[in-house]
Amino acid sequence: MATHTPAAPSTADLILTSGKFSTLDRSNPNPEAVAIAEGRFLAVGDLAEVMQLKGPGTQIIDCDGRRVIPGLCDNHLHIIRGGLNFNMELRWDGVPSLADAMRMLKEQVARTPAPQWVRVVGGFTEHQFAEKRLPTLDEINAVAPDTPVFILHLYDRALLNGAALRAVGYTKDTPNPPGGEILHDTAGNPTGLLLAKPNAGILYSTLAKGPRLPLEYQVNSTRHFMRDLNRLGVTSAIDAGGGYQNYPEDYEVIQRLHDDGLLTVRIAYNLFTQKPKEEKDDFLKWTAGNKYHQGDDYFRLNGGGEMLVFSAADFEDFRIERPDMPPNMEDDLEGVVRILAQNRWPWRLHATYDETISRALDVFEKVNEDVPLEGLHWFFDHAETITPRNIDRVARLGGGIAVQHRMAYQGEYFVERYGAKAAEATPPFKRILDAGVKTSAGTDATRVASYDPWVSLSWLTTGRTLGGAKLYPQANLLDRETALRMWTENTTWFSNEEGVKGAIKVGQLADVAVLSSDYMSVPGDEIRQITSVLTLVGGKPVYGAGDYADLAPPPPPAMPEWSPVRAFGGYQKQVRSGGAEAQAAERVAASACGCGTECAVHGHAHARAWNANLPTSDARSFWGALGCMCWAV
Repeated sequence: MATHTPAAPSTADLILTSGKFSTLDRSNPNPEAVAIAEGRFLAVGDLAEVMQLKGPGTQIIDCDGRRVIPGLCDNHLHIIRGGLNFNMELRWDGVPSLADAMRMLKEQVARTPAPQWVRVVGGFTEHQFAEKRLPTLDEINAVAPDTPVFILHLYDRALLNGAALRAVGYTKDTPNPPGGEILHDTAGNPTGLLLAKPNAGILYSTLAKGPRLPLEYQVNSTRHFMRDLNRLGVTSAIDAGGGYQNYPEDYEVIQRLHDDGLLTVRIAYNLFTQKPKEEKDDFLKWTAGNKYHQGDDYFRLNGGGEMLVFSAADFEDFRIERPDMPPNMEDDLEGVVRILAQNRWPWRLHATYDETISRALDVFEKVNEDVPLEGLHWFFDHAETITPRNIDRVARLGGGIAVQHRMAYQGEYFVERYGAKAAEATPPFKRILDAGVKTSAGTDATRVASYDPWVSLSWLTTGRTLGGAKLYPQANLLDRETALRMWTENTTWFSNEEGVKGAIKVGQLADVAVLSSDYMSVPGDEIRQITSVLTLVGGKPVYGAGDYADLAPPPPPAMPEWSPVRAFGGYQKQVRSGGAEAQAAERVAASACGCGTECAVHGHAHARAWNANLPTSDARSFWGALGCMCWAV
């Protein structure tokens, strides 16, 4: 039976039919059709009744039997910072071999003009490569003798070629910064390997020395990042701030896109302090000049964090020993938490290890005695090694735990240091759910893990890393519906938007993804290859592929002209009919042709030459799997 609100519009703007709808509404799990009007779900139910809402201007979209889910919401994404840099970055996310990665690097070096850098900034792990290793510095220097190259691997290291070392000015006389190490050869010269020991400050401060995009290019870059997120079915994100992301200066681009109606991902943002020993000043200023939850459904303030005080930041480099937080952590943290609690601002706190969480909870419990935390949606991020005792303490205080799929990228390192048994519940997301603690899922992209939600959904349900290692027993795995709720309904508590979105339900925001494969039934090892073929935000198509490509307007061409996005796009999904070999063949065809034809969506060059060697149906299948319209060229 269809349901719709009493004061709802009399006709629908858009109706979805013939889909397998995962509404996540337990009272209405298997509808036949969905109607949308004025950006919200108008009716969800029987086809005949929903079609009664069809008017002369109603658009009907046939989902062709595909799985349809609520739009995905990342609980921890550095989308604002990531957007400013996306067009400058060569993404190795999803690339299956080091040989492929190095070929991409060589091609990008050839097109990158001086004094620009080639940046590979996170989103991958050496374990995803068939070779199970990173490139050597000699290999990087061989393909890039003159163009600066910076490669960031997780939180643990960065690889710089000789040209990059010259660009940043590192010599034999450059001292190691606190918490980092510049490796030297036997002659005392820097090799190009930078290590985080124990924090990533040296990695990020070095990256910050590179050229930045002009403002207009940053606007374009952010649009392309959102577009790739839409391609993966992401419609919302909670931005966790980040290093070198100052408020309000570095929010100008995202604010402009919001004001111009160009946001295609809803963003709730947290404010991240930038300078040690000045944290209280930041939060006093921000709470005095801003109101919690100011904004609208597309862009709103979500509180403080994930950096509250520098003395409480325990970076998760599992290749080194766990760092102990300094003795001043509690005093520093209490000063900031009191400011936030008194102003009724929620907060999020980066905390990898149980030892750090335990000390932070001591502070939260102390503040709670004077300023009750009830009703504040505060939470820990990451919490890989949290114990049952501290899970229960979080529950008693009414907090939450936001988990991310960092172990899918670093699980092998954790096992190497702590053993396979310790990894079986790292993080213990099943135990957290069973304890009734608010919990949800995300990525922590872009500088560590990738922004692909399907890697997370695969990890939650199969327990496997990108390298194929099996981390978790069945007892710590989630069924597919529960995992999907972690990415939709559950995330709304963390942005205080419960009942507003996260389900296909009458009255909620009409954010939807129509999937390339059926998430509920494909083999577990195929979940990572899923994309969206049609993504709606507020009932409006923001991404389409294949038969749906004409429904969503393409973004403008990526700027600048040498951007890696023009040649490679973003996340590299493997094409099933041919996989990496098919993608390699496409690149070979491109290099052998001078036609210069480009796809308006992803910029795949020379598509005409490639398509000439394929039947039309095969070309359509190939390019459609990559999420673009190159088959039509």
